Order: sequence, then C-alpha cells, then structure tokens
Amino acid sequence: MRSTSALRAFSFAALMFAPALAIAQVKGAVQQGKPDASRVDPDTKKALQVPDYARWRSIASPAISPDGKWVAWSYTQVRRDEELHIKQADGDRDIVVSGGTRPSFSDDAQWIAYYIAPPVSAGSGGRGGRGGRGGAPAMPTPTAPAPTPTPAPGRGGDGAGAAPPRRVELMNLATQTKTSWEDVAAFEFSKGAGYFVVHRARQQPPPRNEGTDLIVRDLKTGADRLIGSVSEFGFNKSGSMLAYTVDASDDAGNGLYVTDLKAGADRVIENAREHYSRMTWSEDGTALAALHGLDADTLAQRANSIVAAVNVSSDASGMKRVRIMPGTHGVPATFAISEKGPLVWSTKNDRLIFSLKSQDPKHRPVTEDTLVAASDVDIFHASDDRIQSVQRSQANADRNRTDRAALELATEKVTRISDSTFRTVFVTKDGRWAVVGDDRKYVSDYQQAKADYFRVDVATGERTPIATGLGRTFGLANNSRYFLYWKDKQVWSYDLAANKHVNITAKAPVSFVNAEDDHFGDKPAYGVTGYTKDEKYVILDHRYDLWLVSLDGSEAPKNLTNGAGTAKEMRLRYVALDPDQAPAGPGAGGGGGGRGGRGGGGEPTIDLTKPMFLSAYGDRTKKSGYYELENGQVHEIIYQDKNFGRPQKAANADRFLYTREDWTEYPDLRVADHTFANDTKVSDANPQQAEYRWGHRILFDFMDRDGHKLQGTLAIPDGYQPGQRLPMLVNFYEKNSQNLHVYQTPRYATAPQFAGYVSNGYLVMQPDIYFHTRTSHSDMLGSVENAVKKVIEMGYADPKRVGLQGHSYSGGGSAYIAGHSTMFAAIVSGAAPIDLTTEFNTLFRGSGQNNQGYDITGQGRYGTDPYTDPELYYQQSPISGVKTMNTPLLQMQGDNDQTVEYLQGVEWYNALRFNKKPVIFLSYPGEDHGLRKLENQVDYEVRMGQFFDHYLKGAPAAPWMVSGERFIDKDKRSPLPITVEKKSTRTTPAANNVVRP
Repeated sequence: MRSTSALRAFSFAALMFAPALAIAQVKGAVQQGKPDASRVDPDTKKALQVPDYARWRSIASPAISPDGKWVAWSYTQVRRDEELHIKQADGDRDIVVSGGTRPSFSDDAQWIAYYIAPPVSAGSGGRGGRGGRGGAPAMPTPTAPAPTPTPAPGRGGDGAGAAPPRRVELMNLATQTKTSWEDVAAFEFSKGAGYFVVHRARQQPPPRNEGTDLIVRDLKTGADRLIGSVSEFGFNKSGSMLAYTVDASDDAGNGLYVTDLKAGADRVIENAREHYSRMTWSEDGTALAALHGLDADTLAQRANSIVAAVNVSSDASGMKRVRIMPGTHGVPATFAISEKGPLVWSTKNDRLIFSLKSQDPKHRPVTEDTLVAASDVDIFHASDDRIQSVQRSQANADRNRTDRAALELATEKVTRISDSTFRTVFVTKDGRWAVVGDDRKYVSDYQQAKADYFRVDVATGERTPIATGLGRTFGLANNSRYFLYWKDKQVWSYDLAANKHVNITAKAPVSFVNAEDDHFGDKPAYGVTGYTKDEKYVILDHRYDLWLVSLDGSEAPKNLTNGAGTAKEMRLRYVALDPDQAPAGPGAGGGGGGRGGRGGGGEPTIDLTKPMFLSAYGDRTKKSGYYELENGQVHEIIYQDKNFGRPQKAANADRFLYTREDWTEYPDLRVADHTFANDTKVSDANPQQAEYRWGHRILFDFMDRDGHKLQGTLAIPDGYQPGQRLPMLVNFYEKNSQNLHVYQTPRYATAPQFAGYVSNGYLVMQPDIYFHTRTSHSDMLGSVENAVKKVIEMGYADPKRVGLQGHSYSGGGSAYIAGHSTMFAAIVSGAAPIDLTTEFNTLFRGSGQNNQGYDITGQGRYGTDPYTDPELYYQQSPISGVKTMNTPLLQMQGDNDQTVEYLQGVEWYNALRFNKKPVIFLSYPGEDHGLRKLENQVDYEVRMGQFFDHYLKGAPAAPWMVSGERFIDKDKRSPLPITVEKKSTRTTPAANNVVRP
C-alpha cells in the first residue's frame, strides 16, 4: 500500500509552496514510500488528516427544560454557522435551527428562546487555540482535577470582543410556532413564565441616549407591549413586577419605573432629566434602587444621586422612598456617588451598599493658548509600589475603583465602609459588618500577596484590626457572622460581633494543607465547599473527603463522607444541582476587589437533611462518576473508566443532562434519571469519527530519578500488534494523567492534535512531572526521560523514533531537554523562555508584570533569584545546553507574544545558528502566545506533522525543512484547504415554521 506517512508529510506541500517541483516531489514520495505496519488496518478505515479536523463539531450551551422533556444545545464548527438542536428527551422530534445559539427554557417548559447569530462570513477566522504558560494546555474536566493553579500571572488565553446585534426567536414547544425580533441585545423570561421581554440593541454608531425599545410579551395572550427608550430592565424575584429605566434622546421621560404585570399598572419611582443606572432589585423583590445624575464638562465623575424604594408592591400606600446626594446624609460633598460600583441590598432591605469616588475636576484640554500637548512619558521610579507597565495595564481598574458606603434606610444615615487604602472589601449579607483589606505594605513584584484585615461596624464606621499579613482568606460565611482565613496551616474563623478568633481545624485528625501543591512558599488549603443551611458549620475539602467543621470551633471536625473517598483514593466533591443555590446579598461580591480575598458569602448553602450529590474522581485509577451522600452514608451512583462532566438537573423532574467521554467516545449529551442507568444519548456530534482509525489510551506507572511515584498516559493506534515498536510523540506540561479519559477533539490550535497522530500510526505519551522546587527544567528532563524508558521497557516505543513537543512552560522544558538529552530524534518547542537570567527582568507584556514573581514563587518554582543564585538560573536555562544541542529542533513563536518575550526565541535561534545546530524557527507575524488566526493554526499543524514524519518515520523532508524559504517567496503560497462539508439540509417541517409578525 502507499505510505500514508508520505501523504501526510506532503499533502499540503504543493498547496503551500505552489512550485511544480513541490508537486513532483509529492508524487515521487508517494511512489517510493514503503508500507508501514503501524498503518495496516483490517477495517480499511482512513487515517485522520489535518484538513479533516474541520469536520469535528463541538457542543455549546447545553440546557434541559425544567420538566426534563426537552434538551437544547448548539453545534459549533470551523467556518460554519452554529446549529441549534431542540430535541425531545424521550421522542424523535429534533428541531434544527441554523445559526441558533444560547437557548433558554421558560420555567414552565412551554417555551424556548434563543439567539440567531449573524452568518459566518467567508473571510472570517476560526476559533483560536488555548495558550497557557500559566496553565495546562488541556482543559480540566469537572471530575478530573487539573493541576493546582499557580498564583503567578495567567499565561495564555483567548479574548472576546463585543457581539454584533442578533435576532431572537421565541418558540412555543407544543406548536413550534415562532416569533422573531431583529437587532436584540438581551432577552429574559419572568419567573412563572408569564412574560417574555426583548431588549433591542443600540444603533451603530451609538446615539447620545442609551435607551432602546423594550418589548414585553404576555405569553398567555400573545399581546405585546412596547416601552420606548429603556436602558436597563429587570424582573423582581417573583416575576410579578418589571422595573426599568428610561434614557430618551431628549431626556424627556427619563426615570425609574415599575410595572405591575398582572394589574397592568405603571408607577413612577423617580423622574428627572438625568441618566439612570445601576438599577437593582433586592433579593426578595420588594425593594428597588438606582442612581441618576448628569455628566458635567468640568467634573471627572457623574454627579449622581440615589433613589431607593422599599415595600414596592401593587399597593402604593406602603412604599417608602429615600433620596440622597453628595453633601447630604453624610455623603462628602467632595465625593461622587459612583455608577462604577454596584448597588447591593442587605437581606432585610434595611441597608443599601453603594460606591463612592473622589470628585475631581476634568483635566484641562489642549487649547489655542497651549504650545504643545502634554507628553505621555511613563516615569518608572524605584519607589513605585507597582511598576509603570503594571499601572498601565491596571489603569482602567484603578480609574474605576471605588470606595464603599452604606445607606441605612430607617435613619437615612450614610456610613463610610472603606476608603482608597483598602483594595479588598467584603460586606456581610445582612449589611451589619464589613471586612476590609489593606495590602499597601505587601505590594511586591515577586512576593506572595498579603494584606492586613480590619472589621468595620457598618452602623458607625468604626474599624477594628482582625489580623496582619494574611495571605489567604475564604471570605465571609453565609450566616454573616464569621470571616474565615488560612493561617499556620489551619482554618480560622473570626466572630465579627464577638471580635473572637478560633482555630476551627485544630481538633481535626487530618491536615487540610494541599500537600500536592508544589510551588515555593506557604501551601494553600484545599478549599471551602460551602456552608450548612442551619448556619452552624462550614464544609471543607480534604484531598479525598468532605469534612464538617463547626464555625465556632465547639465541636471536633467530622468526616462528612465517612472516609469513603480516602478508602478508595477517590476525590469526592459536592455538586450544586440548583443554579440558584449560591446566595446573593452584599457578601456575594468583593466590593472594591483586590488582593488577598476570595469573595464574601458566595459559597453554596447546603441542606444536610437532603441528599448531597457528589462528583467522584479516582486519584490513581482515573475513574470518575457520581456518588450520593444520604443519612450519613455514601452510595455509588455510577463510577466507571470514563470522564463524567458536571450534570444539569431538570428543575422539576428526576432528569439529569450530562456527558461522559474517553479517548474514543466524544462527550455527547445524555439524559438519565438519578440512577444514571438506561440513559439516552441525545446528541451525535461527530458520527464521521467511525470513518477513521482512532486507537485507545492506557495508564502506566513509573518513577522519576528520585523514586517518586508518577503516572503517564499512552495512546495506542488501532491495529497495534503486540511486540511492534512504533514511533512515539511525547507531550508534557505539569500533570496530564487526569486526562486519561478525556476525548481529544481534533481542532486547529497551537498544539499537536493527538487523535491525528495516533490515527497515523504514532504512539502519543503524556507523563506527569514531579517538581522538587528550584529545578523545574531538570525535573522535566528526569520525569520525561524515565517515562520514555518505561514505555520502551513495556515494548511499545521504538527508542530511535521518539519525538518531544512542549509549549510555553513545557516549551522551555522541551528546549532544555534538547540540549541535555540524546533520547529524542526530533523536538518541537513553542513560545519558550530560553535565558532565565535575562527573562527574570522582562515583562508579561499583556499584564505589565515582570517575571520575578513568576520565577520565584509562581510556576517557575525556582524559589530564589539570579543574583542570589546565578548558577542555578544558568543551569536551569535552555541556553546552557546550546553547545551540546544536536537534536533537530523546530521552534515556534508569535512575534507579538504578550507572555514570553519574543526576543527570547530570537536569542535561542541565533545562539543555535551561531553554533551550527539543527534549528528551524517558525516566527508568526502578529501572533500572540498562542496562534489565533486559523490559517496559522492549520499551517503549524501541517509543518509540525511534516517535521515529525521526516525524523520519526523517514518521510522525505518538505522543501522548507531542507532549504527554508525566502521572504519574498511568501506571497507565492496558496491558501490552505480544510474539509468543510455542505450544511445539513434538515429543516423543521413547513407547518411548524410559522413566523408571527
């Protein structure tokens, strides 16, 4: 048979490089290629090629109706419009909507609404790949924990721009009758499904006023009501009232309004020719507040007032309204009531938390009397708390940072909670207390974040010290009584009213320290699961089990899951099935934000009298599934050699929507009852997979050089015969064995697509890395080499045909290994830090932060600096191996990399070139840390495949590998083809496609 490796290596060569010579080389390579035993497939299935990746679809926005009878989701695909499916869970009806996305069911399950996105244009790009020097390249799954996140700046990731206006359709599920509206910004169902509202998008370019049409549909009668010039809207909790603000073109009619939907009566809460913003209902839906004010040419901040109304109901006689403005009620006249921070009601509606900001004059503009505009020079001073580049990246956050204050409705008194010295603010749900954090003494380029914390009496503004130099806190308990923090490897609670500290884990027979965290410095805790409904306990995560801990420390901690997790080395974690379980209120947000805190009162409230639904993940076996805790006993629901996703429960039925997956099984949507037996598969995203050779993946154990027990995964092609020695691609990051049962969707990205390599006869191995701290790159070398030796010993890999690939953090590891190992026949290294000494002082251009914290306490794990230990930094740098590097190396980086300085890549290339080493540098203009442009993603996948096929399979080298390519020949390349199939011709029956005007 013809060599598929030659086909793979050159299938794009003629198209990429155009000259007739390249086409002739393709033909010759195919004719001369020798049969490859690894590609023999008795089923004669196809090998997966790079163009085929475009055939794969992903599932987005899955939803299940409250009665469990309908499931909705969208398929997304490269260069294709999204395709919405609305499918009966127990029937054959499958309604397909081209362009449909983000479905939402009404809570009576009679209606569904969704957006219709604009068509994908012929010239638009594809989805970008995930970068990530600060995180593993594989997306962590709910039941298979990812590596412990680093406190260093995040590296990589995709941004998202503002979405263009879309159409919205509303469908009656019984009749499939549709109504549509164009140019919609948002839609919402009321609770009880009595009403549906559609808010139009603003025109472009946007006019001066912010209001647009709001359509309110009565779902029972079909009658529509149009409310013009609405800027904000929201239903109250019961869905009986709709509040909205008006912002009209001439300011006529501007105000805050409430409509009693059942009575059809409107009420003006406040009316003025000003801009209204931050409209907020209370949690119980009986109190309403908003800001209103005008922008002034001479003032930096809008001059806002607050209007707050309590006892808002159909009976106007009981409503009380309060208005405050700067210079009154205790609000300083030199401050503005700011729309840049939230309005939050206390649980009893007796306090309203709002934001203040210093009112400054606007900067003087350039005038005719001004000779030149002011310079925009950045002054980097040694005494700056944050370097100028960080200040620049955080400038918008700093400009929008606000102080917090509280309005007491009964007395109309305002109390300051925080000022500009506090970057962290937590407020209890009842509005009685606040906890504020001052980090000014601890701001550093490289030290771990800390802050001094104070209690604030919201009634008086009095501050009381809580603790100094806290690095980690858990925020406020949901009962508004305790503030939890981490100190001396223990969890402490602070009773706000009693001003009392208690070590609540001191009596525990276990440690709550996350011993798996391998970063330099203090170890964190595993974390907080939630708080009990009776408000007496916090539930803490341990490595495997959940522990019940009294908030006042009066009881010894109790193993809530009775050691079931520890007995099986299985991580049990609580899953909140009710999306509304997390509480609202002042404590639910961090207020001013900032360092040292997690948030306040935002953890789930758990009723221990009801069964607790748990996810389960086998630490060593990699099994996953679901368990249930009931009456003190843990019962298995389902636990398999699969990866189970986070389920959605139908609100009013015993139905769960969930996914399961492994190497061969795409995570399609499934519906089951609480037993998860006899489930129904409702989606079929990728039936074309059956056309291709695929393979399977196994788990293996090995040890690093110091005897630490580690695990790795090995993907093996279909048709493998025992004793065969196959070429092997090794990919690594930090930990990857947790992804044993994760389906590897072929896609265009900045990483090798494992399914494609395995389909073409490669083994793909991913080892876990053990980090000792201080020796990250040599740790990678030791773990990777020992894992390779283990797979060779197991009889799978050909020791002469092993390749290695890494990106970002592991790109640096791959470059280091290239100069310190002779085990690999070829190495691909992407966006790699090369010289740690010089990189130490370079910037994350995206965040403006320097690398010092990253290297010392973050993901770098070096624990010191290059001035204290210069030899360590040199020895751990890939540049130290430049003289001994003889492995063919393909290096990749975008020249607009915001994470790893591009000149690091240039230094590596030039150093290797100077020493006459085998290096090729793929430099992608305009690209960031991960490739975003579809054409570059496809290009990199092709070249990487050609590179490995040549060195690991003996395929002829592609022309660019032999002699490079002249810059002026770049414009001779042809576009790269991808496999884009025709759209589905399936449509909803014509009788069901009625569109009402």
